[in-house]
Amino acid sequence: MPGPGSPVHYSHPMLHRHLGQTGLQVSRLGLGTLTWGSETDEHEAAEQLRVFIDAGGDLLDTAAGYGDGASEALIGKLLVDGFSRADLVIATKAGVDRRATGEGNVDVSRRALLRTLDESLDRLGVDHVDLWQLHRWSPDVPLDETLSALDAAMMTGRARYVGISNYAGWQTAQAATHQLSAPGRARIASTQIEYSLLQRGIEREVAPAAEALGIGLLPWAPLGRGVLSGKYRTGTPADSRAASAVFERYVAELLTPRTAQIVEAVVRAAEGLELSPVQVALAWVRDQPGVTAPIVGARTTAQLVGCLTVEEHALPDELLDALDDVSAPELGYPEA
Repeated sequence: MPGPGSPVHYSHPMLHRHLGQTGLQVSRLGLGTLTWGSETDEHEAAEQLRVFIDAGGDLLDTAAGYGDGASEALIGKLLVDGFSRADLVIATKAGVDRRATGEGNVDVSRRALLRTLDESLDRLGVDHVDLWQLHRWSPDVPLDETLSALDAAMMTGRARYVGISNYAGWQTAQAATHQLSAPGRARIASTQIEYSLLQRGIEREVAPAAEALGIGLLPWAPLGRGVLSGKYRTGTPADSRAASAVFERYVAELLTPRTAQIVEAVVRAAEGLELSPVQVALAWVRDQPGVTAPIVGARTTAQLVGCLTVEEHALPDELLDALDDVSAPELGYPEA
């Protein structure tokens, strides 16, 4: 396996789960690549991918909009340099383009989506992706047109499975029901959505819709954008993502008095179990109903290794109940 450094040995190789109600099995942790090719260079990316595969991981998540394609291009280079395509379940997304305006321009027209898929395949250097996802919902394009791109991708062999991302509950239900309503349409296998002890909003409607329709959950930001690590309890470390101009607001949104209480509960639980806060927070989301694989995006290889060691641990029921209580989302009519 390429990449310098000694292999990390894991006492518990990573388990795999089915992606929703499909036959595809993926590692129950995924590796996110949001910063690859921008803040994460080729050397660091190779090291992260090596330790991820060594741990039994295979789900590698990227997007055409990550670094304006830089993430996909770097993955393509790593495949050329010696990583095996057969070792990976490659997932990418289409629908968000920042090249024209610098902002997140959402275009989910059939034309834009299929063009983006072809560009993704070219950057990755592959003839197909294992999972192709719609990055965002847009009311500006008829839903049947957007979903027809998923059908075309699967019928032409450019994607093996398809999914959605950042869809609300009713959007998830509408898209999945449309795809199940006629033969030959591509079944929605997964939805990638933010989910952590600090962000449990999906439990109101998205998670129930996904369960009813056989859709696997792929949580992004399962560590609460890094806040659940406890690193921000007394300030902002200079080497943290919150200290970056790009991610400062992204992290700051979760630095509230309520989340501070949740973080303290996670830290206390970690101390009692002789685990790290990262392990506790990640184990919690990994083992929630309907979750296939949280997507972890590490700044360094050492951080990634700390995440991967969660496979050796499961939280006791009483601790799960305590964390559920302290972080419970507000429910009301008509959800409860």
